[in-house]
Amino acid sequence: MERAGTLSVRPIEPADVERVAAFLARTMPAGPPARTWARAARAPWGTDQPNHGFLLEHGGDVVGANLAFYSERVLSTGAQRFCNLAALSVLPEHRASAVRLARALLAQPGHAFTDLSPSGQVVDIDRRLGFRPLDTTTAFGVNRPGGRAPRGVRVVTGADAIDGLLEDPRERQVLADHRDALAARHLLVVRGERQCYVLYRRDTRKRLRCFATLLHVSDPELYTDSRSAVDRVLLREGALVTLVELRVLGGRVPPGARLYAGRPKLVKGKDLPLDEVDDLYSELTCVPW
Repeated sequence: MERAGTLSVRPIEPADVERVAAFLARTMPAGPPARTWARAARAPWGTDQPNHGFLLEHGGDVVGANLAFYSERVLSTGAQRFCNLAALSVLPEHRASAVRLARALLAQPGHAFTDLSPSGQVVDIDRRLGFRPLDTTTAFGVNRPGGRAPRGVRVVTGADAIDGLLEDPRERQVLADHRDALAARHLLVVRGERQCYVLYRRDTRKRLRCFATLLHVSDPELYTDSRSAVDRVLLREGALVTLVELRVLGGRVPPGARLYAGRPKLVKGKDLPLDEVDDLYSELTCVPW
């Protein structure tokens, strides 16, 4: 444990989750309620979670918290443990101690680190701590009800329905690991023998909850060829606009989409292949907002 005066930094243990969730709900009013924070903080996949992040205490009260999600992924360089730095909130009077939470997380050996939804000054803090930016060039496309879907294409929604159809064992594992993740939604594009498993989340931008953000696309070519069929399904789900980073699509630009720089995402790790870092097993699949 690190101490500075009456402030202390320590791991978030399972017994701390409920009060940390209450703190996040109180200090991040644009986020979910406390009961949702508490559920979201407990990663649904099987990887051992050494903690749920780190908290800042003052006189026994939570005055800051930085959630974290842990996973083990197989990259071209071998097995790699990841720690995803997630929601960060610190009371204004203790804001100067926010960096201590990040340093406590980064002090854990044997991990690469991601920060996939940093905001405001957190981006600058991450850069000072040695994080590197990912290319987040994003395609922005309005979901249109018209247009002709490619012949023979069907789109299946819902984890249960997809589970009975999905053939690739790696994609089946992704589905199994995320079917109880609160922010994850699932659809499957089928055309003949080909399948494209899409994992996405609903997002709110400028107070409008009408965006679908694609986090995982198993067959980018089939997705881009079948986008009109996917558009209609997303519209039925209430998503007027689709956002997807080009790295998720293997560099492909969906027809009719416009590009913009995208929100910052950062990563820290020695000899880490940046093109293999993705949005799965992270806050983006677990925390709805």
